[in-house]
Amino acid sequence: MNDLGTPRGLRLTRRGFLIGAAGTGFVMAFARASLVLPEQAAQVVATRSFDPNLWFRIDADGTITVHVIRAEMGQHVGTALARILADELEADWSQVRVEHVDSDPKWGLMVTGGSWSVWQSFPLLSQAGAAGRTALIEEAAKLLGVPAASLQARNSVVSGGGRSITYAQIVQRGDLSRSWSAEELKAMPVKPPAERRLVGVDTQALDIPGKTDGKGVYGIDAHIDGMVHAAPVVPPTRNGSKAGAVDETLAKQVKGYQGHLVLDDPSGTVPGWVLALADSTWAAMQAARRLKVTWNNDDTAEVSEQQVLDHAAKLIADANAGARVVEGPVEDAFAKAASTLEAEYTTASVLHFQLEPVNALALQKNGVWEIHTGNQWQSLILPTLAKALGVGEDKVVLRTYLLGGGFGRRLNGDYTVPAALASKALGGKPVKLTLTREDDARFDSIRSASLQKLRMGFDAAGKVVAMQHDACAGWPTQVMAGALLGKAKGNGAPYDPFAISGADHWYTVGAHRVRAISNDLANRVFRPGWLRSVGPGWTNWALESFMDEAAHQRGQDSLAFRLSLLDATGDNAGSAPNAVGGAARQAGALRRAAELAGWGQALPADTGLGIATSFGQERDMPTWVACVARVKVDRQSGHVQVEQLTVVTDCGTVVHPDGALAQTEGATLWGLSMALHEGTLIEHGQVRDINLNSYTPLRIADVPPLQIEFIPSTEASVGLGEPATTVVAPAIGNAIFAAVGARVRHLPITPEAVRKALKG
Repeated sequence: MNDLGTPRGLRLTRRGFLIGAAGTGFVMAFARASLVLPEQAAQVVATRSFDPNLWFRIDADGTITVHVIRAEMGQHVGTALARILADELEADWSQVRVEHVDSDPKWGLMVTGGSWSVWQSFPLLSQAGAAGRTALIEEAAKLLGVPAASLQARNSVVSGGGRSITYAQIVQRGDLSRSWSAEELKAMPVKPPAERRLVGVDTQALDIPGKTDGKGVYGIDAHIDGMVHAAPVVPPTRNGSKAGAVDETLAKQVKGYQGHLVLDDPSGTVPGWVLALADSTWAAMQAARRLKVTWNNDDTAEVSEQQVLDHAAKLIADANAGARVVEGPVEDAFAKAASTLEAEYTTASVLHFQLEPVNALALQKNGVWEIHTGNQWQSLILPTLAKALGVGEDKVVLRTYLLGGGFGRRLNGDYTVPAALASKALGGKPVKLTLTREDDARFDSIRSASLQKLRMGFDAAGKVVAMQHDACAGWPTQVMAGALLGKAKGNGAPYDPFAISGADHWYTVGAHRVRAISNDLANRVFRPGWLRSVGPGWTNWALESFMDEAAHQRGQDSLAFRLSLLDATGDNAGSAPNAVGGAARQAGALRRAAELAGWGQALPADTGLGIATSFGQERDMPTWVACVARVKVDRQSGHVQVEQLTVVTDCGTVVHPDGALAQTEGATLWGLSMALHEGTLIEHGQVRDINLNSYTPLRIADVPPLQIEFIPSTEASVGLGEPATTVVAPAIGNAIFAAVGARVRHLPITPEAVRKALKG
């Protein structure tokens, strides 16, 4: 962990870009001043007392450390980002290391989600590596006494004209100092794809050894001598409970019990919370179970899942409700349509159930509050922690640890607040808060139950002339990050872009309207959260199921119907730099998936192929993906056996092939899990299922063969962590219909639902 400060007399801004070196090493950074003069740069680095946005350093022994601002939760993000920089730097991969940094304003926005990491970082890290390579070659030219133009860098060595010098030797002997303006850096030329030697090449992932040999340190491993352990008594509601009397008679019988705290939270993050304190995690958890708390609750303590969905239906029925994210003249188009199709789709509440229950260790040190935890969105929780503690954000720092699974749960760092409040109540003493699996489930930021209504109009020839998609669910961004709400083009209303993405599809459907509606009851009952795949996880379930229904109504092949609408015209033609090719690339992924899966082949009885496609997360960062599911349905039991999943992805340039495969495999299986297994209900204001005995994700025995392929491309790298998740459920639902003629419109797809659909 670095403790870097700005030297006196040197004012830095974000507009410069600094490379400097001293005997101890070579660093590269965005400087926070207009421009740093070369003579100042050497002094700055020599003292190592500066506060730049460091992206990498080279030590005197040649070790290259890449600083990563993204959270590592199993997705190999450090390896992917280091590979981008190291490729442009022409580094020896065996000498590259990754360091995940702590929170600091110098890093800018720190968030790991939305499949953004590689997409957002690729240009910046490429330019950083290219600038570093340039500086090393220039200094090597001085040391070797040859023109820089005669030299080239490769594998951490600069050579030319029969002479060579290593990066380590340049650091040891050279006088590295160089600065660029932000504009100059942005214009820094990078290598063409044909010259890449690390990006897209199979090499050893840097993060795997620590995860397999026990050296990796997770948030739950954080330890400080003398710390107090805490466990919560979670109140009956997420937002509407106030703790009253606390009876600790039984808790006092637990050996190691040290008392309890009724938290006073100025941030409103954990209202009604009571903590049991003890000298061990086990004792704290046992004591928490024995504390008897009397709460005063609001009306949300009696709300059910059905009430949430009924409220959604009322909101959708109001034609003036919500935000018109996509707006077209649908009224006129539907009025002229020769025929129409309508359908409703629902999804159940879904939990995260990441392997590592949420936890945090908090303490005050030298006037600064340290929060030790695994977190996906440091920039989101820092202001909340500052408000809870009554200090400025500069007095709070998050120490970075590995995450034992995130899947969007740790985007919301709410679990850090009770630990911080407890430490404050104890005068800054270290407090380690650990939730049980049950507490974690009850405190989860769940994916809201959803209701969607879709309508399509056709002319006399069967051409699609109108489409409307109304979607209602709890909005995570509205509840936790209101500044990121979008403004609808149709009526100017605010909306959560992450709760409706996917509905703004790339099909050409004539007049088109997408209406996003916030379920205010859901927002009050629980804290809606982002879950792997976010909006498209449920919007695409409805969209791609509906597309299949439309194809069958028109008597068309499901693949052919989709391809006819992916004509890449108008707004769907695509644009540079991220959506080059538009709907044509989505059609390409769709065709390839169908080809690999044997679309159109004869199949055994009660066996069917279903197809679905998506563009991943957002239109300005589309990852084109398609899935074909092969299923066999038992008509008597309603059991669905998935025999194979074929997934084809066009994500532009693949940076880390093994990581890309792992990401897609994981996303595909998560999609399968939510399609057939995962889902809970809200009962009396809380989730019904609080452990893995009743909440049953996909088991190993149910994993089918996976056929995964990436379309070769040198286009911009876009996201891979989530897109494959979105296409599996509708592909399975469509395959069930192809197999036995049963149309299911709710997730998860249960045997009971299949049997009911079979009966008509």
